[in-house]
Amino acid sequence: MTRIIAGFAGSQKLSVPSSGTRPTSDRVREAIFSALEAREVIQGSAVLDLYAGSGALGLEAASRGAAEVTLVEKNPAAVKVAKSNAAIIQKAAAVRGALASGQLKPRISVAPQSVLAFLRATPASFDLVFIDPPYDLPEAELAEALVAVAEHVTPDAQIVVERTSRSPEPALPASLTLDRRKDYGETTLWWISTA
Repeated sequence: MTRIIAGFAGSQKLSVPSSGTRPTSDRVREAIFSALEAREVIQGSAVLDLYAGSGALGLEAASRGAAEVTLVEKNPAAVKVAKSNAAIIQKAAAVRGALASGQLKPRISVAPQSVLAFLRATPASFDLVFIDPPYDLPEAELAEALVAVAEHVTPDAQIVVERTSRSPEPALPASLTLDRRKDYGETTLWWISTA
């Protein structure tokens, strides 16, 4: 079990797939969202959560004010969990009166397909992108995903890549810039922006 940390769905429990995914720890999610809130990039944003697993990163963004969240996951068991978790957050938005503060009910969708298939087909652009692939995803596949993501981000977009601390710096296309690296034990976050 994992949970939403803050926002209108704060403390809401989320299911996680029984296998095949590696949920981001509460500690790392809190660090990610503290930094994003300091940069004021969540409120009203269009969020893309790639290799979404349970959807915890994208759904945390929804709870904290994102307008639209797209969860992309190809594992059928994880897709089922992500859809269930998305429904829980949508219900929380309605039941808890999340929108009393003027926030619109977030639009949450789950795309049951591979990351590259989604990115090749979507016409959408995103303000915030989470890329949290399995740690054993080859670096060449991550680089290909980053090239595709670069075609679907807004001018001031933020991209957060989560990898094992043993992974090398991600290869970036010329349109993206590495801002910083932050380590949390075995987890490394790479913060990337548009060049």
